[in-house]
Amino acid sequence: MRDNSRSSRLGAAAPAASLTRLFLLAGLLAPACEAPPAESGDQASPGAEADAAAAAGSAADPAAQQADSAEQEAPDPEAAIIRLDPNDPDLEVWRDRDISDDPPREPGPIEVGSVLSFYGLPIARTIEDLVAGEVEVAFLGAPVDMGVGFRGAGEGPNALRAMRRSTGSMETMISWRSELTAVDYGNAPIDQFSVERSMEPIRRMVREIAETGAIPVIIGGDHSIEFANVAGLADVYGKENVGVIHFDAHYDAGGTRMGHLISHAQPVRRLVDDGHILGRNFIQVGLRGSWPGPEGFEWMRENEFRYHTMAEIDRDGWATVMQRVLDEANDGPEYLHVSFDIDVMDPAYTSGTGTPVPGGLTPREVFPILRGLCSENNLVGFDLVELNPLVDPGYTTALNAKQVVDECLTGVALRKLGLGNRDYLSPLTRRDGRPGGMDR
Repeated sequence: MRDNSRSSRLGAAAPAASLTRLFLLAGLLAPACEAPPAESGDQASPGAEADAAAAAGSAADPAAQQADSAEQEAPDPEAAIIRLDPNDPDLEVWRDRDISDDPPREPGPIEVGSVLSFYGLPIARTIEDLVAGEVEVAFLGAPVDMGVGFRGAGEGPNALRAMRRSTGSMETMISWRSELTAVDYGNAPIDQFSVERSMEPIRRMVREIAETGAIPVIIGGDHSIEFANVAGLADVYGKENVGVIHFDAHYDAGGTRMGHLISHAQPVRRLVDDGHILGRNFIQVGLRGSWPGPEGFEWMRENEFRYHTMAEIDRDGWATVMQRVLDEANDGPEYLHVSFDIDVMDPAYTSGTGTPVPGGLTPREVFPILRGLCSENNLVGFDLVELNPLVDPGYTTALNAKQVVDECLTGVALRKLGLGNRDYLSPLTRRDGRPGGMDR
């Protein structure tokens, strides 16, 4: 076997050696084949001389050769982008709701019986339904999950619609469904392949809800939708007049990522840098983990953010920090939006999310502060984001997510009833009926 292999290699090498000798011979004969030099009467053109000089210089300079090669091979940046087809009849993301096939009816909320809706609420199809029904709260699904990097959060609205449970609060003895007129306004139209193209339709629907005076409650979806939600509210109320309390393990003010300016890690940066809201009207609660680094905190300080990390909570205690947040909210602008990322809670309670971080808040810490914020302030918007039911064992995350919304709307109902107080509890739940019983 070895001898045959060696013979094979030698046989293959023989033609190569012959070719080498031919090339050497051709090199020796090449001068004889060159064109004769121009005679004295034949003048070379200046352009030809310049070309020859340039060619000679390039041949003598390897760096120039590499530059010429790079210039020829450099791809056109525009050619690297696969653009949308402008002739596609389905190019536009926005779709006016087609009600041409609906049965004739008067405007107003529509009872849907056993059809799934948020909290089993009636649905509304048009702005006229919101106005005629004097709707105070309109739920809107925003099933965006491209901003996370993997799918799942887009199923959040349907998961919450499936959690059809009671909406009463034993702590306050208030049922917000009995006190507030609320509807399911359906889902915003989105481009399922593009975060960027999904922002404007969501913003438009948030704006049209707010223009009727109703509170949009947006169920995501990943946290990229916060940009559309807050921008839509600022369109109606003015950027100087809207404050945001952002519950999240992450500060979500990241810079450009692979050329993208919006993802679930960037809505806060876009809102501030693009001038939709003032940094001094932004409060962060629950930050922890490994991000951001020093540059992120410096950016927040430069823009006059107020923030409360888990390190502060561990040092000073939740009761103290909760009072600070409530006081700062009251010291803010006229209107408030609450953006609640469920990963602000510890993964023991909300593991069904895209970026869980250990060491978060507990439900017993979260529920009272939401009730207090929404009862003491003029709430004009609320969003719940990053619920991913595909990775939610036992529906624990969906259950806690539903209660988050319940607590906020209980606060709104308390405010409507004139009971807006962060510490309000029903006398029935504060104490028992024994003579001399003490408030607890």
